[in-house]
Amino acid sequence: MPFGNFSFWEIILLMVAVLLLFGAKRLPEIGASMGKGIREFKKSLTDVNRSLTEPEARESLPPARTESEARREEERRPEPKRLI
Repeated sequence: MPFGNFSFWEIILLMVAVLLLFGAKRLPEIGASMGKGIREFKKSLTDVNRSLTEPEARESLPPARTESEARREEERRPEPKRLI
C-alpha cells in the first residue's frame, strides 16, 4: 500500500525513529500541541472568511450637536472647584 513516494516499510522505519528520538511519554504531548495549533489555525481562517463575507454592522453614531446646544451645555455645567 504506497503512500505517495513512501512505501509501508519506510513509514514504519520513520515511526520507529520518531519514537526513539522523542520517547513514548512525549509523543502524546507533541500530538496534542499539533492538534491545538491546527485547530487555532482553522478557527482563524473561518473568522477571516466570515469577516470578508458578512456585511459589517454599522454602529449608529450619536446625532451631531449644533453650536448653540454645545454652548448651552457648557453654561449648565458647574465650574470645577479650584484648589488653592
